[in-house]
This record gives sequence, structure tokens and C-alpha cells, in this order.
Amino acid sequence: MRATALITAISLAAPAAAGDIVLQFPLDCTLGKSCHIQQFVDRDPGKGATDFTCGTLSYDGHKGTDFALPYLSDMQAGVAVRAAADGVVRGTRNSMPDQYADGQNEAAIKGKECGNGVVLSHGSGWETQYCHMKRGSILVQSGQKVRAGDVLGEVGLSGKTQFPHLHLSVRKDGAVVDPFAPDSLDSCGGAVAQTLWSDPPPYQPGGLIGAGISTAIPGFDEVKAGTARQASLAADAAALVFWAYAYGSQAGDSLELNLTGPGGTLVSHSETLERTQAQLFRAAGRRLRGGQWPAGRYTGTARLIRGSTEISRFTHNMEIPPSADPASQ
Repeated sequence: MRATALITAISLAAPAAAGDIVLQFPLDCTLGKSCHIQQFVDRDPGKGATDFTCGTLSYDGHKGTDFALPYLSDMQAGVAVRAAADGVVRGTRNSMPDQYADGQNEAAIKGKECGNGVVLSHGSGWETQYCHMKRGSILVQSGQKVRAGDVLGEVGLSGKTQFPHLHLSVRKDGAVVDPFAPDSLDSCGGAVAQTLWSDPPPYQPGGLIGAGISTAIPGFDEVKAGTARQASLAADAAALVFWAYAYGSQAGDSLELNLTGPGGTLVSHSETLERTQAQLFRAAGRRLRGGQWPAGRYTGTARLIRGSTEISRFTHNMEIPPSADPASQ
């Protein structure tokens, strides 16, 4: 099913049945711009993994929906987590550090993989759980009543995680429920008949998180931190490199990187991706061969293509200012 058709199918899905929980969007962000859904509930009952569309945006045993921020700098700036429905706070944790999970902190995280978070009880057996929140940001306490939309805290990087995000789990009588297709966890694909969302978020089958221009190929840590992109470059920069940061790629996808400037095309690069990846980045550039780069606007355009369909595009502009006239100094 093409992405546009699938988005329409979700938007036409019936609201939750009587007695079911109805969920509001749980973050202060704009989906597709300042956040994206990285992973969904795993619908494969075996050792494989699939999301509710039979797509690849999940991993084995994943029990929630991951609302991801583009960069670590976005988390540091602060993004509010809001209650998805009216409820009562059943428990909180607020003291775990914000850090990438690795072998060195595995023992400290064991048994607390959710990191800092909040559990809300909504009655009739319904619960929501909010994981990986920022240390010290939790604003509610056990026993407190909250309304849908109330701020619970902020997105963080606590617990077992490799990127800043909110993991939202929904449960009924202790069993995991996929809010995008709550009828069954043992199947995927087909028309979405019902959803728990008051306004269903559109499904994006992977895409571009961001892009930037720099003087050298950045490290992946710089890209994820949000420090790789440069606001402007000098006319005598040793190289111009255009990079793009993506999520949910599949083996066989194509990633195109194009960079143009006042003198025409500088970079035209296309790469077939060899494996399915949760996140990745690619870069291509051109070295300065004497002289200077022409002053003016430079535009980088990244495209993620699946089959014959462009599923995502990201454009980044940057200015190279005119160089100073030595005669005027």
C-alpha cells in the first residue's frame, strides 16, 4: 500500500468503541517537522517484528509507540510530555540520568529500562505509561488526578534508549494494546477499522529527520546531537559537504543527495541502501580546488525513495557571504 493511501485509511478509521480509552497526541511537537514516530508496537507474535501496516518500523517485542525528537539539542531545549487521557497517577520515577544506553551502564539500567516516567490509570483496566523522560522534569506525583493535555514532564534520554524520545505504552487489564489498530496484536495490514486516537497521527513509513552542510563529513554523534549543521561557511572553506539523517530505511531504498550553488551543481550522489536500519546518515561533498566558493545561496536536497515512490524529502539552505575586499582593509 502506498504511503498516501495508508494515511487516508488511518484518518478514516472509526474512533474507539464505547468504553475504550480515547487518546490525544502526547507531545508538544509537530509530527513530521519537530518529531516523528520512530517505532510502533510489534505485531509479529514470533521472533520477527512488524508494525501494524506490516512495515518495518518496530523491533521484536516492542510494546509501545516511540515519538522521537530529531536531535539531542531538541531534548535539551525542552519538549513537554502531556497526558494522553484523563487519569490518576499510579507511579513515577524521576532520578535516572539522561544518557545513551551502552555496555557500561547496562547493570544500572537493568529492571528500569523505561527510565524516568509516569504511569497513569484511566479506569476500566486502562493504563498508559510514559518512558525515557528527562531527569528532574516530572511534575506529577502518585495519587494526583490529571486531565488530558496536562504536562507530565519532558522528553529525555533515560533508561534503555539510543535516541531522545517518548515511549508511550497502552495497556488494558495488563495486556499491551496498539492504539493504531487495537483489535489484535497477532496480525497486520489491511484497512484500519478502529483506532484509539481522537485524531489519528498519520503513518510515515520512514523518512528524513534532517540535513545540513558542513566543511567535512561529520561524526554520527555530532549529527545526533544536532551540532553538525553549520549556519554559514567561509568562501575559502576547504570543502562543502551535504549530509542527511534518516530513519526507518529499508534494504533497497535509494537515498539521493544533491547540492547546488550559484555556480550550478556541486554534488549529485545516489546510493542504494543495503540493509534495513532504524537510523542512519550519509554524506557527499566536493573539495575546493583553488580560488573561492561563489558567494550566495547553496541548497542541499535529500530524497528517500522506495521503489518508484519518493517517501520523504528534506531541503536545507545555507549562505556563503561575499569575501572581504582586501583593498578596503
